[in-house]
Amino acid sequence: MRSAVAWTLVAAVAVWTVGRVFGLERGFPLFPLMAYTPGVVVGAVAVALVCGALRRRAAAGAALLLAVVLAALVAPRALGGPSGAEGGSGVTVGVMSVNLLFGKADAEAIVALARAKDAGVLSVQELTPGGEADLRAAGLDELMPHRVAQPRDVALYSTVPLTLRPSPSGLSKPAAIAMATFGGTQVELGAVHPPPPRNGETVDALRSDLSRLPRADDDVLRILAGDFNSTLDHARLRELIGTGYEDAAAQVGAGLKATWPANRRFPPPVTIDHVLVDARCGIRSFSVHDIPGSDHRAVFAEVVLPSAAP
Repeated sequence: MRSAVAWTLVAAVAVWTVGRVFGLERGFPLFPLMAYTPGVVVGAVAVALVCGALRRRAAAGAALLLAVVLAALVAPRALGGPSGAEGGSGVTVGVMSVNLLFGKADAEAIVALARAKDAGVLSVQELTPGGEADLRAAGLDELMPHRVAQPRDVALYSTVPLTLRPSPSGLSKPAAIAMATFGGTQVELGAVHPPPPRNGETVDALRSDLSRLPRADDDVLRILAGDFNSTLDHARLRELIGTGYEDAAAQVGAGLKATWPANRRFPPPVTIDHVLVDARCGIRSFSVHDIPGSDHRAVFAEVVLPSAAP
């Protein structure tokens, strides 16, 4: 009986580990569950202790090995520090992102944070006409007078002029894409918001959108910011990053700072809001911030652009 209990627990951890290593989180509820991989590291250690208490040494050793494998996948995002841009540091741009919870977020708090952080770019998601009016009334137009948007969802605000670019075809939720120039360096900016994984249909749409978002390009510096509804434990997001991006939070050791939900205790918080930057850029800092009225925490990254355009 004790062996059956021990090896059943080990098998559960093994299935999770295999799914994470090989990116098998397809469908619902596997996709949203995979976001909790950091917690499973702790669970694997607990399984090893239980197996040890049951005097099943082989099972305990297997559980510890699985815990090491999972920890090796998760731990790097909690390590690291500030980095410089390739070829020398150019201008630093503050990139901020926040989900407005369909316009319910406190606009004054958002504008105050953007001003305090000296943000040059703001990506907003779940933007409604009312939320847009609130941001304008709070002074965002004076702080960031330039804007491109996709109706009733995402928008980019900037301190420098923006030139609208087409959203990638086939997205279930269009992205707001624009070109901007900071200190003589051109950057393509994207405000993104793939659908949340609420059921099988939305999981498929989310995975499809992640595969269609702009890939890193040797000829164009790109920064994507928004609510990706995915963590670094999801294969499709890792594939996107693998084209030549870096996750700003993970780059400086802040990759386990949860961003949703910010206004309740259940479900357990996960890290689904990201700033992805071209790997040729540097990351000076990253932080997360509570915004009254929103179920997401705002994210902010200081991005160091290369000293010259690629």
